[in-house]
Amino acid sequence: MTYSLLISDLHLDPARPEHLAALETLLDNHAGKADRLYVLGDLFEAWIGDDDDSPFNRQAIDAFRRFSDAGSELFFMHGNRDFLLGDQFADDCGGVLLDEGTVADLYGTRALLMHGDSLCTEDHAYQQFRAMARDPQWQQGMLAKPLEERRALAQGMRMQSQGNNANKPENIMDVTPAEVVRVMEDAGVRHLIHGHTHRPAVHDVNLKDGTGTRWVLGDWGELGWWIVADSDGLRLENWEIS
Repeated sequence: MTYSLLISDLHLDPARPEHLAALETLLDNHAGKADRLYVLGDLFEAWIGDDDDSPFNRQAIDAFRRFSDAGSELFFMHGNRDFLLGDQFADDCGGVLLDEGTVADLYGTRALLMHGDSLCTEDHAYQQFRAMARDPQWQQGMLAKPLEERRALAQGMRMQSQGNNANKPENIMDVTPAEVVRVMEDAGVRHLIHGHTHRPAVHDVNLKDGTGTRWVLGDWGELGWWIVADSDGLRLENWEIS
């Protein structure tokens, strides 16, 4: 049976090598077997530019390249941590960058694919940062800085984000239900797949023309998460990361 996989929020970081090892195992086990792999954002804890050729980053790229060279298709989407991923990274991996809000046909199931951060509309401070960070002019200015300066800026932004999130009410850090309905109805789909919130679950969504489903991928910690898509539909699954 042919199948595809969807993952998100790996937050790959040299401080957590077990996650990169788990990704390598996943890619090597499914290379040439899975039709497609979709990575829906926050693949890295921080990505400061495609010119950062650290050994850790090269190891991840080489693993993806083995996967795509075996004949499996590979797609990436930006997250809130790796919004500077560029076409060079995707090309090096043998993959393609997708726009936020891409509709994919998963064996007859049409699903809207998103990272999910744009759905958290009640988090006004974050949405302001998101608009700035996705601005091409801002990104161009950031990428023009030396690598070491970008590393320091990324570390500072991570620390600031952690501090800000610790003081935010839980509800504004989750998706806004009305926004979920809006994007699904605008896309004309009954299925939405996203990550970002680190709250893996499957939710019913009340749409104008019936019930839809919101699939939320989990972040990688002690467990790894994926969605398996095949002719039988979609399944949210996890496994233990050693």
